[in-house]
Amino acid sequence: MALSRLSLRSVGPLLLSRSAVTSAVMERLQAKRAEALLGGGQRRIDAQHKKGKLTARERVEVLLDEGSFVEWDQLVEHDCTDWGMEKTRHPGDGVVTGTGTVNGKQVFLFSQDFTVFGGSLSAMYAKKICKIMDHAEMVGAPLLGLNDSGGARIQEGVASLGGYGDIFLRNVLLSGVIPQISLIMGPCAGGAVYSPAITDFTFMVKGTSHMFITGPDVIKQVTNEEVTQEELGGWGAHCSTSGCAAGAAENDVHLLLQTRRLLSFLPSNNKEKSPIQKCSDPADRLVPALDNIIPNSATLPYDMKHIIKFLVDEGDFFEIQEHYAKNIVVGFARVNGETVGIVGNQPLVAAGCLDINASIKGARFVRFCDSFNIPLVILEDVPGFLPGTQQEYGGIIKHGAKLLYALAEATVPKITIITRKAYGGAYVVMNSKHIRADVNYAWPSAEIAVMGSKGAVSIICRGDPDLEEREKEYVEVFANPFPTAKKGFVDDVIMPSDTRKRLCNDLKWLRNKVQKNPTKKHGNIPL
Repeated sequence: MALSRLSLRSVGPLLLSRSAVTSAVMERLQAKRAEALLGGGQRRIDAQHKKGKLTARERVEVLLDEGSFVEWDQLVEHDCTDWGMEKTRHPGDGVVTGTGTVNGKQVFLFSQDFTVFGGSLSAMYAKKICKIMDHAEMVGAPLLGLNDSGGARIQEGVASLGGYGDIFLRNVLLSGVIPQISLIMGPCAGGAVYSPAITDFTFMVKGTSHMFITGPDVIKQVTNEEVTQEELGGWGAHCSTSGCAAGAAENDVHLLLQTRRLLSFLPSNNKEKSPIQKCSDPADRLVPALDNIIPNSATLPYDMKHIIKFLVDEGDFFEIQEHYAKNIVVGFARVNGETVGIVGNQPLVAAGCLDINASIKGARFVRFCDSFNIPLVILEDVPGFLPGTQQEYGGIIKHGAKLLYALAEATVPKITIITRKAYGGAYVVMNSKHIRADVNYAWPSAEIAVMGSKGAVSIICRGDPDLEEREKEYVEVFANPFPTAKKGFVDDVIMPSDTRKRLCNDLKWLRNKVQKNPTKKHGNIPL
């Protein structure tokens, strides 16, 4: 008993001392957390809001399910001592990283904070991003990057550039393993743009986001061209002209909500099958409107998007690259609850011809779907590849081959519906039976031939005085689906109104499809 009282008397002051230390640490921790939550300070937060932009943390709150965010490395600070940087440090160092859920699906993300050093990337900042990228790979969860940064932190020199290299490497290694989505919500310039370029989808915000390798000032000095930031790297430039962006939103909140919607279509990784949601749209629903949607004249256009919305569940279609290469339509939808990738020629634009940009757009989308086990539905109305010297000199041979390569290589379920024209090499490219399509249908309006009647007759009947009569004969023989059906190159000629019913049935049995390509390190797609 005496020994016990002695022990308490001797230990008591130590316990009080430890308690005081713990209390001091907790106070310091709370102060650090409060500082981290404030980013670069209220003045800079107000400036961010004045531009119509949310802060890095506000964006995370909108994007993730309420209360699901777990932040990592909130107390990390840069270790630079050059140019007086040791005098200015902020907990978190300008990027918010962590994990949370979107509609219950686990995701990892980073959100760049423009209020801290302009969101510029330091070596420690890059390590934070790399850590969450590594964990996203480890557990097979999508990676989301919210970009709002002035680029490399100049004061750190090559250490900052090395940080970008570490991120780029992971972008490449994770490609085809987990979905990677980049949201450009402010500036993204210089080498920093290559991370979004490698990821699967890049989206922008109208008016407040910009991407470019070299800015207007440098361009002015080097080439004497005068261009604004918006003209050079705004959403219009990248959604319509360069094709570097998959889409644009009206503001930060709109973009974040659209990202939540996109994620609902995607599996978490390349080992999962295409997601299936509960569906209230009947699998055997007939679509009588489709029986009259194709114009009587082969030269009259129609909107392929109308056909898509008639066929998919509840007419819900998430289009990718809506404003780029409009002669081809790509995007995600559900058929009987299962996510599918839609690729369709658009007769409203260039008669649905395939050109350089359409081939690149289609190939990129097809390869994403194949990487993540998403079945492909091809809606075909293609009169051929777009003719002209601009296309030939631009490399249509090489670029057109990309779409051919992507569809031939894909091992996911692949279904083609020929709605009208399927001419020449474009017929083969658009997921024909010859490149391993699983199911091919033709509507009664289908015309499958080497070329259109007028061009064909002018060649095979050159010198014939009655070309008009020969053209009628050609139409009678070739401008219908029966010659192709006789050879088994289409599996059936179906009424358009039955198309959804057929799709639902075929996708059901194709869910167990197993197909493998020859063993190889990787193919050499014509890049």
